[in-house]
Amino acid sequence: MAGTSDWTDRVDTSVAHPARRYDYWLGGKDNFAADRESGDAIAAAFPAIRTAVVENRAFLRRAVRVLAQEHGIRQYLDIGTGIPTSPNLHEVAQRTDAGARVVYVDNDPIVLAHARALLTSAPEGATAYVDADLRDPDAILADPALRATLDLSRPVALMLVAVVHFLPDSDRPYDIVGKLLGTLAPGSFLVMSHATTDGLAPELAAQIQAGRHGPGKLRDRAEFARFLDGLDVLEPGIVSVAEWRAAGEPEPRPAFDEVAVWGAVARKG
Repeated sequence: MAGTSDWTDRVDTSVAHPARRYDYWLGGKDNFAADRESGDAIAAAFPAIRTAVVENRAFLRRAVRVLAQEHGIRQYLDIGTGIPTSPNLHEVAQRTDAGARVVYVDNDPIVLAHARALLTSAPEGATAYVDADLRDPDAILADPALRATLDLSRPVALMLVAVVHFLPDSDRPYDIVGKLLGTLAPGSFLVMSHATTDGLAPELAAQIQAGRHGPGKLRDRAEFARFLDGLDVLEPGIVSVAEWRAAGEPEPRPAFDEVAVWGAVARKG
């Protein structure tokens, strides 16, 4: 893990970062001009982007509640954590089981600083932060903080929420997800959401696929479903994040094209 003394040297305020742009869309203050300019450019082309990020965050909370309450999951590996937004994952999990243990992973030093300051576990449980990149799963899995916090011989929920779409095909995202899942015990879960071309205006999809808003790739439903190959997908299957186990959420639910994010939760046999 990087030391706390040098994290400010790694912040490039001239280039938009996904975590800070996401913070801007959520109404946070931990972002810079480049993040706001990029966020505004995307919002101009896709005015519902703030709805999408709010619904994506709500999907994460509902998925954690389901896994904690219905499946007894008490270990979580959250990669692409982002700047903390309450309630955070460990707060949701520890409301069901105070002994829940969470490892947060991100590659933004601002996220690192906030996580260390704010992500404080209940005394019975534990949280840890790993300063690492999804593109290096071996480094994540070997990190001493992860190994000290999670018991990988027991089920873990792997949280890949709105992060894999930042990986172009050249980064071999299917191999990365497969490597992470392959290390986890039977009975583990994958919680995943992914922005999609489905429902987007063709001109906006073309802009994003061309990299005008940063590296990555939107994937259609079939491409998203490939990440779940070999897993048992929980009901209601692959759906809009706004619709996944959304009973009790405010009505009417956003239309798919207002969100354009697929979500699913699946169990490793």
